[in-house]
Amino acid sequence: MEKKQTDLPMKHIFVVNPQAGGHDRSEYIAEKLKEIKADTEIYVTRGPRDATHYVADRCRKEGDGLRFYACGGDGTLNEVVTGVMSVEGSAEVGCYPCGSGNDYVKNWPGVDFTDFKGLVEGAAAEVDVMRFGRRYSVNTLNFGFEAAVCRTMADVRRKPVIGGRMAYTTGIVKSLATGRHNYCRVEVDGEPWYDGELLLLSLANGQYAGGGYHCAPRAVVDDGMVEVLAVKPMSIASFARLIKYYENGELIERPELRNVVSYRRGRRVVIEAGGPSFVATDGELVEGRRFEAECLHRAVRFVIPQSLS
Repeated sequence: MEKKQTDLPMKHIFVVNPQAGGHDRSEYIAEKLKEIKADTEIYVTRGPRDATHYVADRCRKEGDGLRFYACGGDGTLNEVVTGVMSVEGSAEVGCYPCGSGNDYVKNWPGVDFTDFKGLVEGAAAEVDVMRFGRRYSVNTLNFGFEAAVCRTMADVRRKPVIGGRMAYTTGIVKSLATGRHNYCRVEVDGEPWYDGELLLLSLANGQYAGGGYHCAPRAVVDDGMVEVLAVKPMSIASFARLIKYYENGELIERPELRNVVSYRRGRRVVIEAGGPSFVATDGELVEGRRFEAECLHRAVRFVIPQSLS
């Protein structure tokens, strides 16, 4: 993956979700930024989608020379990417992962995205983004079981014991009773691919979801392709055996699962549900009946900390 350091004077804007990870990190981030010799500032979001509106507005007003760091989880990163993508320009996106999942940065194993100096001095690499209506997804888009899990996560993520880092597991347990049968038709690059009930459908740019589940081990963040995975409905007992393969990145490799797991790659995916349904895009829920996702090749400049250089 080629990294490019811009020659423009850069303004470094840390967009902080105060709800991410269960507590507000804005004061901690402000203290750390005092040690950085760069033009930095902090914006604390006021609610859902506020990061998108703020980033888009800054891009429209100031144009080039902006770098926005999503300080939160994958949902905050999604909002910042969507804000950058909604306005033409060359603004860059970074990430200080302080949410409960932080799956996208796992595509760079061993790289410290919590090093503020490394972030500010890092270079940007061009990565793919999925366009989804007027929204965008940098990591994964999920239909069926995973979307049901995300609905539960939204309800419990701030509750003790069952929330926080346990929220994904809690979502799995609840969704086993209600989210195992989901009808849809799927088209990939203009060709019919799936028609019937399924347990889950996953579209992935990145390799990880749900706080570390290795859902798409063949995914490459800048190859212009989306990994498409469908799993047929199954009993709870069968699911209990399958989930370990899903977590370890072995799902599409197991020969005994070939009759329930379908996999392919593509650039454009259309999902038609049997009724009003939800998809989860980087963990954020969107309701609809027909969903179209298109991979935009190397559409966003994503900051890799200097420690990788």
